Amino acid sequence: MLKITFMGAGSTVFARNVLGDVMCMPSLQECEIALYDIDAVRLRESYQILSTINHNANQDRARLQTYLGEENRRDALRGASFVVNAIQVGGYEPCTVIDFEIPKKYGLRQTIADTLGIGGIMRALRTIPVMEGFARDMEEVCPDALFLNYTNPMAMLTGYMLRYTSVRTVGLCHSVQVCTQHLFEQLDMTDKLEGHKELIAGINHMAWLLRITDREGNDLYPEIRRRAKKKNAEGPHTDMVRFDYLDKLGYYCTESSEHNAEYNCFYIKSRYPELIDRFQIPLDEYPRRCVNQIKDWKKTSEALLNDATLSHTLSREYACRIMDAVYTNTPYEIGGNVLNSGHLIEDFPVQACVEVPCLVDGHGIHPTYVGSLPPVLAAMNMTNINTQLLTIEAARTKKRDDILRAVMLEPHTAAELSIDDMARMVDEMIEAHGDFMKMYH
Repeated sequence: MLKITFMGAGSTVFARNVLGDVMCMPSLQECEIALYDIDAVRLRESYQILSTINHNANQDRARLQTYLGEENRRDALRGASFVVNAIQVGGYEPCTVIDFEIPKKYGLRQTIADTLGIGGIMRALRTIPVMEGFARDMEEVCPDALFLNYTNPMAMLTGYMLRYTSVRTVGLCHSVQVCTQHLFEQLDMTDKLEGHKELIAGINHMAWLLRITDREGNDLYPEIRRRAKKKNAEGPHTDMVRFDYLDKLGYYCTESSEHNAEYNCFYIKSRYPELIDRFQIPLDEYPRRCVNQIKDWKKTSEALLNDATLSHTLSREYACRIMDAVYTNTPYEIGGNVLNSGHLIEDFPVQACVEVPCLVDGHGIHPTYVGSLPPVLAAMNMTNINTQLLTIEAARTKKRDDILRAVMLEPHTAAELSIDDMARMVDEMIEAHGDFMKMYH
């Protein structure tokens, strides 16, 4: 029987989407699903909710089993064909709070802090050792499995897995498949969605809509640029940073404005506080979301747990479609995060983790050669890739000096702090993270 293992199954809503999709995919419905987590309560809740969906949407054809704690991890992975990763090491408390509050003492403000910035670096450094453990187990008990990584920081974690383990890995994000639809909705151009063609490539959370044409092959970018500039000039809205990218760089970016506001040295600047209001930048947005989610979860979980009619319809997530493509050898196209082997994007080093179109079939993931990007887009991406590669190096060496080097090259941090303050901040954050970062010396 096909086995699918979900690491971080206590992420109930996301597990419901991914594994609910599995139960709706005919080729995957009769499978074994291993749910792994280190939180007994959340694991039990996910099991109960998914069991209800399995009954209502899948006539109990899947077999679900829970595995709690590191001592049961190998059994959860044993014999798996697919492993979905959705862990968050350290949770909101203490780690996310540390990632925001200590930098704030040094005058460094963030919005999401899960991809780049000092928060993204620290999240990678405490997550990679855990994923290293996953990899060593997988190399022994399911060496042919495909690892589907959804955990951020995507490029750093996926890049590490692909460079320093033998696990077949692809990184997956939601932003590629909703990029054009969101843009068209913002600009009142949804009539252009049907039959459109697009090319998206770059790096995770900063991939670019390089080409976009309508069903007749007409270039839509001139009208997109005109409407986006007009919308930014007319007043505040929630996507102002990306529309400013469109104006200044010429291209639309896959990930939201609140994310991209902190991936560069342009918008969050202590000397120019007026930019926060001008570009509607939601500082401390991720902690705010966490607090609301934690506050609402008891009510949400009770409703889900008590709903005997709970079912599922197929979401837009890639995971089940990738599994189906591999399992049935039916080709499917995704936007995937992979190593830049063979210079898929000519402008970047081969060690970089890039987000490019990929074909999936019975032989696995086949990335597409993209070529060169417009120079300004490649330059923007490289400011992030530099930090990603240096963070991966720090995770490999376990040296604080290497962590500082990654922080020194991080665009937003470098624009705001002196090297001495960076060093003090790094030391303080490592100490505050305690056992999560005890391996760094």
